[in-house]
Amino acid sequence: MRHHASRAKLFCLAAVVTAVTALGLASVASAHTGIYARFNQCPSTNKEVFKCLQAVTNGGKIVLGKKTVPIVNPTTVQGGYSEGEEKEEHFYNRFFGAVNGETLSKTPQPVPGGLTGLVNCKEISLGWLRASCESIFENGLTGVNATLELARPASEIIVSEENLAFGDGLAFRLPVKVHLENPLLGSGCYIGSSSSPIIWNLTTGTTKPPAPNKPISGTPGNLNFLEGGFVTEFEKTNLVDNAWSAPGASGCGGWPAEYILDPIINASVGVPAAAGTNTSILENTRITVSQATVVNEH
Repeated sequence: MRHHASRAKLFCLAAVVTAVTALGLASVASAHTGIYARFNQCPSTNKEVFKCLQAVTNGGKIVLGKKTVPIVNPTTVQGGYSEGEEKEEHFYNRFFGAVNGETLSKTPQPVPGGLTGLVNCKEISLGWLRASCESIFENGLTGVNATLELARPASEIIVSEENLAFGDGLAFRLPVKVHLENPLLGSGCYIGSSSSPIIWNLTTGTTKPPAPNKPISGTPGNLNFLEGGFVTEFEKTNLVDNAWSAPGASGCGGWPAEYILDPIINASVGVPAAAGTNTSILENTRITVSQATVVNEH
């Protein structure tokens, strides 16, 4: 308790100093230029917003059931968050979504091997389903993207500025779903949904997954101060979670094809997938600035 209290006091003091310094800034720059353009979508006019955030994931991977999708295209989370509120010896920050609604960018990630990499009919043990798979998929179609989308309102994202920095406990909670995109799969093929989201409880510390997964560790990253100390950057942050579960696929191919395609996708990907069989590793750069500084940049 004493350790948490002293660390929390130090963290709060640093936040107060940053806010007071930002309030004294007399900016002559035009609205959101240079590095501040990163915060164009921050809801900085909301008085409850304490800091603006842009977090860009440039690497890592998602292991979903039996399939692994590397992150090769930058994916962005943006918005703002409140001052910390103490809960269970940690400080958590309420999140506010991007003003244009693009809190989590819909960035396609190519599935290795395309359609044949996603669906291997020979792996399906059920005879009728394997035969159906072969008749549908063995036709030369290629190119499948897996696109991560926000499954719930941005207000359900949870951030802990304290835990992000110190590598202890929940740092970032994201409710997501995975959109599988290919002409054969139609426009509504998802793993996860608004009613049944995939919940990532990401940490920069060490995970505690159920078997068969084993603990893995993230890293808070390297701290840099930019723009005279007004902008804070954590580079080479690793956010990890390997204790999440995933539901089965739905909507693949549309009605009535989904009654055949959904089971094929489920059998090939290995979903539903229980907690302890999936992994998310996000190699991330996170940039924050006080709301007061952004307002003064107008």
